[in-house]
Amino acid sequence: MNEGIPFVFVVDDDSSIRESLRSLIRSVGLNVQTFASAQEFLTSQRPEAPSCLVLDVKLPGLSGLDLQQELVKIDVQIPIIFITGHGDIPMTVRAMKAGAIEFLTKPFRDEDLLNAVDQAINRGRQIELLKNKPAEGQPYSEDKLRSEISFSEIVGQSAALRRVLKEVEIVAPTDSTVLIYGETGTGKELIARAIHNHRTRDP
Repeated sequence: MNEGIPFVFVVDDDSSIRESLRSLIRSVGLNVQTFASAQEFLTSQRPEAPSCLVLDVKLPGLSGLDLQQELVKIDVQIPIIFITGHGDIPMTVRAMKAGAIEFLTKPFRDEDLLNAVDQAINRGRQIELLKNKPAEGQPYSEDKLRSEISFSEIVGQSAALRRVLKEVEIVAPTDSTVLIYGETGTGKELIARAIHNHRTRDP
């Protein structure tokens, strides 16, 4: 197995789906690891490489949506593509609000899954680059990010804001669709405007 090639982790309790996805994803030259449950994925040793997670919503024990929340709690940043046989709008909104890349309803086209995987792997590469940046003895600089992505209007130093800025640093240079959710007055419009300005400014 080539450790330099991105990994796609597949979590689905249906063995036939796991094997089908394994074959499909391997056909485009990516490494694949499959898991039958969320617990199995959580306790596994995973390589330090760009990666994404193809995750079934309905799983025995811990559900896919619950696994997504657990990963947030333990600060595991991995792009997630949800797959489900019975999706609904509230479920989709919950997944996307929590940062999912895509939400596909079975049966989905191979092309749709592979496109989502490609997008997620690109996000995973950006996450790895940020994790591996030389620290240079300095903490993460919100001021530098604000200047680079036009965040001069945003004021604050909280841990929650730092997490938001890190996420924006990942998605702003990409063509990814971004869902910004929050109560009125929390700064959604400022974040959206900063991302838009970054994407449309002259190189």
